[in-house]
Amino acid sequence: MEDMAWETILKMKEDHTVISGKIGGIVKGGAILYVEGIRGFIPASKLDLKFVEDVNPYLGKEVEAIIITADEEKNKLVLSVRDVLLDKRREARNEKIMSYTVGTVCEGTVESIESYGVFVKLEEGISGLVHISQMSHKKVKSAKDVVSEGQTVKVRVIRVENNKISLSMKGLNGEEAQEEKEKEEKFEYKETGRATTGLASLLAGIKLS
Repeated sequence: MEDMAWETILKMKEDHTVISGKIGGIVKGGAILYVEGIRGFIPASKLDLKFVEDVNPYLGKEVEAIIITADEEKNKLVLSVRDVLLDKRREARNEKIMSYTVGTVCEGTVESIESYGVFVKLEEGISGLVHISQMSHKKVKSAKDVVSEGQTVKVRVIRVENNKISLSMKGLNGEEAQEEKEKEEKFEYKETGRATTGLASLLAGIKLS
C-alpha cells in the first residue's frame, strides 16, 4: 500500500502537481502535510513568500504545495508552498504585462539607470525598459544626462514580448516643444544695422548696363 503511495507521489513530483491540504502538525523548523498518507515536511522557509518565524498559526490552515523532494528509500518527502505562491504571482504579473497595448502613453517613475537605458516603474511590480536609443530624438551619450532616479516621465509602449515591456520617451516629456524653441532661437533674425529706404540703398550693389 505504501509502495503505491510513493509511486503516486513520484508521479506528482514529476508532473509538478499542486497538492491541496491542511497542515496536520507543527514541528521544529516547519510544518507537516500528509500526501497519500505519507508524512511530508514543509520547511518554515517554504511556508510563505517570506520566511515564517512562527509556524504555529499555520496549524489546520488549508494550503497548496508542490513536492520538491521525494525519496522513498530515505522516507523523505519535502514540499513547498512558496513555489506555488511564486508561480501565482508570476502568472498575475504576466497577465498585467499583457494588458499593456502598443502605442499606449502612460506615466511612470524612473526606477534605475543603466548604461544601456533606464527602467521605468509603471505600477507595483511592473516595469519597462527605455533603451538609450529611445530616450530622445537626439543622440544620448548617458541616460543620466536625460533623467534621474525617482523622476516622473511619460513613456509610450512600443513592444510587449516575452513578458517584457519596451518603452520609448521620444517625442514626449516636452522634447518636441523644446526642439521647436531651439529652432526658433537658432533662426531668429537679429537686425544689427540701421534700416534705410532711400533709392540709393535699394539700388546698392546693382550693376547697371
